[in-house]
Amino acid sequence: MMQPHKSYRADYVVIGSGVAGLRAAIELSAAGSVLVLAKSDLSDSATAWAQGGIAVALSDEDEISLHEQDTIKAGDGLCRPEAVALLVEEGPKYITQLIEWGTEFDRAGTKLAFTREAAHSRSRILHAHGDSTGREISRALLARAHTIAHLHLRPHAFTTELIVESGRVTGVRFIDETDGSLHEVSAGAVLLATGGLGRIYRDTTNPEVATGDGMAIAYDAGAILSDMEFVQFHPTALAVKGAPRFLLSEALRGEGGVLRNVTLERFMKRYNEAQELAPRDVVARAIVSEMHRTDSRHVYLDMTSKSEEFLKKRFPRIYETCLSYGLDLATDMAPVSPAAHYMMGGVKTDLWGRTSLPGLYAAGETADTGVHGANRLASNSLLEGLVFGARSGQAMIKDFPVAKRHAVGLPGSPAPLPDNGKNSAPKKSAGDSPCSAALNQIRDLMWLQVGILRDGKDLTSAIKKLEAIDLSNCEKPGRSDYETRNLHSLALLMARSALARQESRGSHYRADFPYRDDDDFCKHSVVQKGKDVTFEV
Repeated sequence: MMQPHKSYRADYVVIGSGVAGLRAAIELSAAGSVLVLAKSDLSDSATAWAQGGIAVALSDEDEISLHEQDTIKAGDGLCRPEAVALLVEEGPKYITQLIEWGTEFDRAGTKLAFTREAAHSRSRILHAHGDSTGREISRALLARAHTIAHLHLRPHAFTTELIVESGRVTGVRFIDETDGSLHEVSAGAVLLATGGLGRIYRDTTNPEVATGDGMAIAYDAGAILSDMEFVQFHPTALAVKGAPRFLLSEALRGEGGVLRNVTLERFMKRYNEAQELAPRDVVARAIVSEMHRTDSRHVYLDMTSKSEEFLKKRFPRIYETCLSYGLDLATDMAPVSPAAHYMMGGVKTDLWGRTSLPGLYAAGETADTGVHGANRLASNSLLEGLVFGARSGQAMIKDFPVAKRHAVGLPGSPAPLPDNGKNSAPKKSAGDSPCSAALNQIRDLMWLQVGILRDGKDLTSAIKKLEAIDLSNCEKPGRSDYETRNLHSLALLMARSALARQESRGSHYRADFPYRDDDDFCKHSVVQKGKDVTFEV
C-alpha cells in the first residue's frame, strides 16, 4: 500500500457533499473543525440531480399523520415506524430552516406551491425552479457552508478506506485526484454520506459518482449492512438512442401525464386501479411487462394534453433536455423505460445515524434507517437526507464532544486543513481503466439477473458469475479501480440478499415467490463481512 503523503486532523470528517453530508457538516461546525471530502466537484451529487421535489406536510390541506401513513403504505410492511415518525414530524422544522437559509422554493403568489406525486394522498411536494429542487437545496447549503471558517470543503478527494483501531473508526484515507497522492485524516467521528449505487446497473438515472463507496468501505471495515435487496427502479427514464438515461420526473404523471404502449394504448388500468399514480415498483413492473408483451424496448409518456407554456414553466429542465434530443413534450410522446434509481438499503443505523461501528455514522441514501422500508415514497429522499443528516451531526457532537476528546489526548483541532474548495481539477486519466471490462460485466449481470424481475435461478447464476469475475487488472491505486472493486463487493451482497429473501415485497419481485410472506420475511436482511445473510425484526 502507498504511504500517506500528508496527514491531517479534524474533529469531524464528513464524506460526501450532498444534502445529508452538507446538513451534517453545518450542524457539526457548531462544535469543532469539520472536513468534508467530495470525490468530484462539490455540487456533483445525487442531490443536485433530484428533480421532483421534497415531500413535507406543510400545506393547509395536509397533516403529518397522512404523510406518515403514505410513507408506511409505500414501504410495503417494512418501514421502521419510529424512523418514519421522526422524518415526517421533524421535516417541517428543517424545511423552514432551509427557507431561512435562502432556499427559494416555487410559490403561488406568496404561498409555497405544492404538487402531488404517486402514492401521496395530498399535494405536499415542494419544488424549486420547476424541476431543479435538489440543485437549489444544494446551492443554499453550499453557500452557507462556505461562510463557516472551520468547515473545510475538499473536492476531488476520493476516500479509499476507513481507519479502524481497536474496533473504533478513527479516521479515513483518501486519494487527492489532482496529483494522485494518498492522504490520511484522523478524526473524532466519521460520517458516510456518499449517496447511492445506481452505477452498479447498466441503466440508471444516477450520476457517475453513485458507486456505493460509503457502503463498500463500511462493509470492508466490518459494519453491518441491511436491506441490500431493495433497489427502486424509476419507471420513466428517457429511452432515446445516444441519450443518457435522463429521469423524467414522477411529477409529470402527477400533473396528468399518461403511459401508452407502442400501439398507443393506455395500459396502466390493466395493472393497478391508481393507474399512472400507482407506487413506483408497480409502475416499473407494469412497463417491463408491457414491453415484453409488445416486444418493444420502451413505452411512451404522453404529456401532449398540456400546453407548451405550462410544460416550459413547470418542467423547464426536462422540457429543454427532451427538446435537445428532438422531442417537444407538448406535441411528441417521449419514449421511456425503467432505470435503477434509488437504494433503500445501506449501512444499518439507529435513529441518530449511528452504525454498528463506534465512531462511524451514516446518513442519506448511504444509510438504512428503515424509513423507506421496501419501497421509498416519492420525494422522501431529500427530506431524509436533511432530517437524518442534522440528527447524525447532533449525535456525533454528543458522542464525541471536542472538549472531552482533547482532555483525553485524542487528535485535536486541525493540523493545516485544505482550503475551501480551491483545489485544481483532477488529472484526466489516459483512456479506459484496465478493469472497464469487469465493470461492464458487473453492470450487465446486475441489470439482467438482479434487476426489476428476479428469480432464484438467475440470482444463483449471478452470484457464481460475479464470484468468477477477475479483478486482478484492478490493482492500479486510482479512483476508477476502487469504484469497480466497491461495486463488485456490493453486487455480491445485493444478489445474496435477494436470493435469501424468498418472497416479493416492494421493489424486490421474485417470479418464483410472487407473493408477500409476512410470516417468514416481515424482517430486515442483515449482512456483515464474512457472514451469511440473516433476517431480523
